[in-house]
Order: sequence, then C-alpha cells, then structure tokens
Amino acid sequence: MKLPSLLITLLIATSLSAQTLFSYADKNVSANEYKKAFNKVYPAPVTDKAKKMRAYLDLYINSKLKIHEATIRGYDSLPGFVEEYTSLRNQVIENYMNDTESLNALVSEAFTRSQKDIKVQHIFIPYYSGVNYSDSAVVKLKIQEAYMELQSGKNFDDVALKYSADPSVTQNKGNLGYITVFSLPYQFENIIYKLAPGKFSAPFRSKSGYHIFKNLGERKAVGRIKVSQILIAVPPGSDSTAKKQLALLADSIYTRLQKGDDFGKLATAFSNDVVSSASNGSMPEFGLGTFDPAFEAVAFSLSKNGAISKPFLTNHGYHIIKRTSLTPPNTVKNKKNLDLIRSLVEKDGRVNVAKDKLYSKILAQTHYKQFNVDQAMLQMYIDSVMASKTPPPGNPVNKSTALFSVGVSTMIVNDLLTYSISNRYKTDGSGAKPFNELNEEFKRNSVMEYYRAHLEEYDEDFNMQMKELKDGNLFFDIMMKEVWSKAQSDTAGQKAFFEQNKIRYKWNYSADAVIFYCGDSTTAKSFRNLLVKDQSKWRSVLENFSDKITLDSSRFEITKIPGAQKATAKAGTITKIVKNKDDNSASFAL
Repeated sequence: MKLPSLLITLLIATSLSAQTLFSYADKNVSANEYKKAFNKVYPAPVTDKAKKMRAYLDLYINSKLKIHEATIRGYDSLPGFVEEYTSLRNQVIENYMNDTESLNALVSEAFTRSQKDIKVQHIFIPYYSGVNYSDSAVVKLKIQEAYMELQSGKNFDDVALKYSADPSVTQNKGNLGYITVFSLPYQFENIIYKLAPGKFSAPFRSKSGYHIFKNLGERKAVGRIKVSQILIAVPPGSDSTAKKQLALLADSIYTRLQKGDDFGKLATAFSNDVVSSASNGSMPEFGLGTFDPAFEAVAFSLSKNGAISKPFLTNHGYHIIKRTSLTPPNTVKNKKNLDLIRSLVEKDGRVNVAKDKLYSKILAQTHYKQFNVDQAMLQMYIDSVMASKTPPPGNPVNKSTALFSVGVSTMIVNDLLTYSISNRYKTDGSGAKPFNELNEEFKRNSVMEYYRAHLEEYDEDFNMQMKELKDGNLFFDIMMKEVWSKAQSDTAGQKAFFEQNKIRYKWNYSADAVIFYCGDSTTAKSFRNLLVKDQSKWRSVLENFSDKITLDSSRFEITKIPGAQKATAKAGTITKIVKNKDDNSASFAL
C-alpha cells in the first residue's frame, strides 16, 4: 500500500501522560491514548512492559497510518461502509441507553429479594364500571373503611371476605400463597418486601383499583421446580355427583401409579391438560407466582425427584403431580448469577426505574428547555387539526410555534402534530390517548431520539467504542483492497517483482495469514472457538472482542506464525493457541 509522506515524530517517554507520543498529518496521538490501547490488548500484569510497549507501538503506528489513508480515500463515506457502521452503532448503543448505577441497584435488590419467599394476603377493591382512575371517591372510601377495620384489630380474613372483590376470596380469604421476586408487578413487590411478618400495608392505588397487602410469613427461597402432571378437569357448574365421579377417576389413576404404571402414558391417556399431555405430562420449569397457590404448594412439598402427590383439588380440577427436578435459588452473588438476574430485570417493568433516571439525567445533559406555550391553546389547536377542522380564530398557537429545545434542535407544534397523528391510539385498542399523554410521549421520544443520535457527544466510553469499531472497519477495508485482494489477483505483478528482487528477498516456506494477539488465553480460546464454527465471519466476530484483541495481517514465514507447522499448513487453517507464560497473553493465526 502506497502511503503519502507523513511526518512521524516519536516521543517515547519514561512515564505515559497526556503528552503527544507521535503525530501524523494534522493528528496527534497522546501517550494516554496509546496506553489505553496497550492495556486492552494486555489487560493482565506483564513482565518487561517497556519492551512490549515499544514492540506493540510499531503495530499501533502502522494501523493508524492505514486508517488515516483509508479516511483520505473516502472509505468512510462509501454507502456500504456507512450502512454497516450504522448497523453496528444500533447494536452497540442499546448497552448505553440505561442508567448503569440505577440498573445495578435494581439487580442487587432483586438478588437480595430472591433469597426469600413471602406468604401474602390481599384485599382488592377495583374501580366500578364507569369509574376511572381520576374519579374514584367511592372506591377510595371503601378501601379506607377496610383499612380502618384492620387498624382496629379485626381479622384480615374477615375484612377480606367483607370488602375484597377478588373472585377467589371466598375460597382463599385473600391468601395468595408464597411469592418471590418477579412474581408480581414491581410496585406490589416493593410494598410486600418492605412489610415485616404479620404487618399489613396502607392502601395502595393502582390503575385498576386499591390494594392492601399483608405479610403472613417468610421462608428461605425454594427456587424453581419442574414437574409432570395429570389433570382431571372439573367443568364449571359440575354438581356434586359429577365431582365425585371425577375424584374416583383421579384416585384410580393414583392407585395405578402406586402399582408402578408409567406416569407419562397415563398422562397421555387421561390428562385434560392438552399441552402437557402431549409431552407425557411434562410441564416447563416454574417458580412461585406462576400457577394456583394450592398447586405450587403441593409441587414444592414433594421431597425428592420422582415423588408423586396424592390427587388434590384446585379451581381447575384434580391434579396428580410428579417432581422431575428442583433448581435451588442462586445464593452466591457472583457475576454469572447477577447476569442472570440482570436479564430478568431488563425484561421486567422495574427496568423503567432505571430508564426514568436516565431520562432525568438526559434532560440536564442536553440542556432541555420548555418554552412558555399555553397548554389549553395548544390542545385546542392539535384537536382541531386532527379532527380536520379549522383552528379557532385568535389562537396564538400555530404549526410553527416552538415548544421546547433539546441540544441544538427546536421542536415545533408541527412536530407534535405529526407524532400525534401516528400515535394517537392506545396499543390495547381501548381508544385515543388523552392529549396530555400524547404530549408527554412526544417530549420524551424527542429527547431520547436526540440523545441517541448525538450520544458520542455525551458519553465518552461510547464515543471511544464507536471510534474503535470505525477504525477497525477502515483498517480491514483498506487492507482488503490494497493488500489481500491484490496479492490474490496480481499474479503477473508478483512474478515480475520477484524476478527483479529475488536476490534480495529469499523467503522460507510462507503463507498469507492474519495473526490475532490476545490479552489473555481465555479470550484467545473463546475467540478461536467461534472462528472454528465459521471462520468466514471472523471480522464480525472480532468486533465483540475489539477491546481485547489486535491483529496483524501480511505474508509471514511459517516459523513466524504462532502455532503453524509446515507439514500441516494449508489455506483455511486455524493454528493452535500459543501462550506467553510471562504475561498470560496468547496468539494464533488464520
């Protein structure tokens, strides 16, 4: 590859600081920048660090020059490059669209709560038909009466039977059984886990009604269980004679099981649970809060794998269950277990807590400014236009009225109107959204989209990661065009050059190769395993290891390629990993 003449000044310092280490064209590379790059490749403590830093510097400078040349040639503006870079950015950016501190706090909280189960009792008074969330005086009065009776010492069972509208209250007196983390909506879980055993909560208002919870007792978490079941369903409205016949059928099946009949075959033949009976009665693994409390209580009471319960009745019918396996809760607060909890948090409604905190920070970071616009006049204008009517005369609001600014952008009424037309209806099909809800949605969406589009300006870590990905792609593209493809296609040029210079250049047995330098052997093993599955995707796989692996590509003598042997070397070979005992770094080649 022919490079322009560039001034390269090396300032190797005894201590790395913010000073310029080397410069090329109009760019300066600081010692700190180089140190960060070196530490990513060699994360573990290394021996003879100064020597390794000087050796790696040659590779680093070479890559910088190639990337600079690719930029000069406009590789970064080519449609294919822009499309791929945009796709990569969209993948990476999601990792930065949460408030890390808040998310970590939610993960830690969920892990702590996962260590115990709480038995819960519940009183629920819903809004009556025609009574909405903002007009619930009647419902509020009723829940206050229930709360006062509890405070006066009345039994929770009696108060639940008197006031609660839960359909099952006549059978369970509001007893929900045991719950654990993620069993209930986060807002309910928060209330329950803050209650001491034997205590009940103040009335809590949700979008469906009012709730009072009681902590009936706690125990060490039981974990998750997998069972098989035989269900003899009791149809609604069955009389006592029909129920008795079904109970006798369940008893006869249980007797056959006691004599050694196969559970799976009996489940297939008799169970009314269509889904599980198709799999010999096998049900997916579940935790507390998934099924009827009575069903879960029997399941978790089975003491060993293979244990079979006696027939028992729930609202669905008679069940016989067999324990398949029990997964105890994770009690060690290590990375593996926390990552599992994190994945559950990110799928749960509680993640909105972290998102709300991020949003508050973004408002400050982007210097969000709300302009003084009469909200009643704004609503009148939006409603008129959306109804295809002419806005009333004298309204100071028009489509060009500025609503707020975020960063260097200003959003106007026409932007809100466009958003409202596309998003006016609720996703559940229950009708149009109120103006205030639409307006707030538009504001939040606009702020978040601006932040997403300009994240490099607000998050230095994201900016550096995207720069590394961009540089890596530029390096690959220019090497592919100027080195690898020419080496494969320009056979005549290669032959002529060889004839002219064969006295000066005498190679031993050699090969074109890409050598991967990994900061540690674990990284090398993980990366190599992925390449073995599909080496054609090494470039995209490498992007996931960009902070731990660097590469060099050229033609090398076989003896210079880590792990290569002349006898076995051939195109497509992935060499064995070679470890450096001094610093645990490792390398291999493709």
